[in-house]
Amino acid sequence: MSTRLAAAFPAVVVAALLAACGGGGDDPGAGAPSSTTSASPTTSGSAASSTPSTDGDGSPDAPPFPADTEPDTGEASTDSFVTVTGIKTGLHDGYDRVVFDVEGTGTPGWDVRYVAEATSQGSGDTVDVEGAAILQVTISGVGYPTDTGIEEYDGSAPLPGQGDEAVTEVVWDSTFEGTSVAFVGAAEQTPFRVYLLESPTRVVLDVVHPG
Repeated sequence: MSTRLAAAFPAVVVAALLAACGGGGDDPGAGAPSSTTSASPTTSGSAASSTPSTDGDGSPDAPPFPADTEPDTGEASTDSFVTVTGIKTGLHDGYDRVVFDVEGTGTPGWDVRYVAEATSQGSGDTVDVEGAAILQVTISGVGYPTDTGIEEYDGSAPLPGQGDEAVTEVVWDSTFEGTSVAFVGAAEQTPFRVYLLESPTRVVLDVVHPG
């Protein structure tokens, strides 16, 4: 009996060593820990990889989405004198987000509503906006960049939405007599919410995905 055990011992050791080293090699990933990654909301701009995400441009205190598509308004502070410095778009779970960054004194107001046609506030000319519906975003409490000393957003080209779930694109219009206007193309008229964030100051527009 002792002789058979002694003869079998080297074979057991070899088998154990092979098992520890991964054995047969049929599945290189066998035994490796699995991992998952979660997709973050995407944003648009000249280069997606260098554009800030809209992840942090939200708040647990954001108002609930309304059940209708009526206009949403907010009052500017009495000392508001701001300039729109940037616009971002993002795709989120159930809605698309558009963020208007502003800098200056006080906090801006807004008037956001669906319109039948996009027309420039300065000239009345028609503004081309891609989408079956159009949201006009009017930010109030604004000063001309030459007066605020703050560089204004360069809206020379439309800003695309993310995935075209709700927002198709954002088209910058102009700043005129204390207001800045942009048009948000949408896939259809769905409920939306607008609210203000501070430090830094931003006006956030969320548009619900079509059902």
